[in-house]
Amino acid sequence: MTQTSKTDNPNWWKEAIIYQVYPRSFLDTNGDGVGDLPGITEKLDYIARLGVDIVWLSPFFKSPMKDFGYDIADYCDVDPLFGTLADFDKLVAKAHSLGLKIMIDQVMSHTADTHPWFVESRKSRDNPKSDWYVWADPLPDGNPPNNWLSVFGGPAWQWDTRRKQYYMHNFLTSQPQLNFHNPEVQQAHLDAQRFWLERGVDGVRMDACVFHFHDRQLRSNPPALVRDTSTVTDVNPYGMQAHIYDKTQPENVAFLQRVRAQLNEFGAVSIGEVSSDDALAQMAEYTEGGDKLHMAYSFNLLTPQFTASHIRKQVEEFNERVKDGWASWSVGNHDAIRVMTRWGGPDATPALAKLVLAMQLSLKGTPCLYQGDELALSEADVPFELLQDPYGITFWPEFKGRDGCRTPMPWTGEAPNAGFTSGTPWLPVAEPHRAASVARQDADPASMLNFQRRFIAWRKTMPQLTRGEIAFFDAPEPVLALRRDVEGMDSVLAAFNLSDREVSFDWPETAGAAMLDAHGLPGQAAGGKVTLPPYGAWFGSVPGSAR
Repeated sequence: MTQTSKTDNPNWWKEAIIYQVYPRSFLDTNGDGVGDLPGITEKLDYIARLGVDIVWLSPFFKSPMKDFGYDIADYCDVDPLFGTLADFDKLVAKAHSLGLKIMIDQVMSHTADTHPWFVESRKSRDNPKSDWYVWADPLPDGNPPNNWLSVFGGPAWQWDTRRKQYYMHNFLTSQPQLNFHNPEVQQAHLDAQRFWLERGVDGVRMDACVFHFHDRQLRSNPPALVRDTSTVTDVNPYGMQAHIYDKTQPENVAFLQRVRAQLNEFGAVSIGEVSSDDALAQMAEYTEGGDKLHMAYSFNLLTPQFTASHIRKQVEEFNERVKDGWASWSVGNHDAIRVMTRWGGPDATPALAKLVLAMQLSLKGTPCLYQGDELALSEADVPFELLQDPYGITFWPEFKGRDGCRTPMPWTGEAPNAGFTSGTPWLPVAEPHRAASVARQDADPASMLNFQRRFIAWRKTMPQLTRGEIAFFDAPEPVLALRRDVEGMDSVLAAFNLSDREVSFDWPETAGAAMLDAHGLPGQAAGGKVTLPPYGAWFGSVPGSAR
């Protein structure tokens, strides 16, 4: 690992902020309509100015791109669409020179069906990689071996004429599931991870990390007692099953310990994507003890539920279940409807975006931000004929897929394609996004972009918000009221109005509090009463002994 990525604080990642870059949609430098690694390198100064610490890059590895990089055909090379290994090395060097750390996306549970491993595995039942994937004989009537379903629709089994067997796939049929019960598969992934760590990577984001192992007996899942709507929509039958056999298997813990041991060699960090029937329990299991994932995030704040009680429940339940693990709270990513639309509807204003950011950065955990949310971008409306996402194409029209949150970044509103590309963009630039371009917001002191820069800079001066303990107060919906504490320091109190109407409520603990800078978020406290205008927030400090 390069010297620039080292730090004297072993827990630096707890106080960090992650910024996710979706490479296809960030900046295209060669005119092919798809973002690339040189484009990211060109905009690293922009990212650094946000005040974030870690840049998470969605997959840029060789891939047939049927799932846009989450179907990997070579774990140790860059797809020509994004550039070269030399381009990646330049990106890392530039990031480190700016004090940024680079986190790559590790998609371990499955590969592309064009990966050499699978090409060999499907040739016969007795070749050296025949057991590298999950294969099963049909039932006597020709049906698949059990009732497991694919997240992307239909059965989780695909018939293969070469082996006259079914192979498992949790996602697309072109994404065969690896057999993690085979030690050679685990070692192959550790070898690939080492390849990138030795190139200076500072961390890994583990995609779909609950999917690594499956039940050896291939037992069918029972019906769900409570339908899962946190990771799938209500038009997807996947949520009708309790997924106790096709993922979240106990063997995964030992594998994550092997991953952590290797990361420790390089001082690198990890974050896991957890999507399961009881995501908070998995987050706790996978992060406690200091020998597995450094942190994990779930889809629990990526749902349409935008209430103070829901957010409080997620944080409190995680803290109750975990001993010494760590959460990362994310309200937006490349798989979810843009938070502005999901929580604010079609007429959401930047005031909501400012409120959400302030709230997210005040929770205990490492915030994970998604590109474009710093511009308060809304969900783009992509017509069916321009859809790229196979998930959306399958479930159209009730579910339009993930393209609406993946459209290109608007850099300059007046330029062709908002400055993203000189060619034809892989997804259309949303016209409403032009008015929210980086260039326009950069010149506006009151913009969401400049608010985010100021708030992040202020947060870095507040140890209570970066590493303090958290407790919540009872407050009327839609108010989230909390306290952050660091021993020997004044406590920070914060209240957030999650609605578009004014709210006043009694909060005796605020009596005598010193008001802190809310950076333009209007809110007042006097005489033990707090008044919050629409999407308003208030921050104050009280002596620690008053807790």
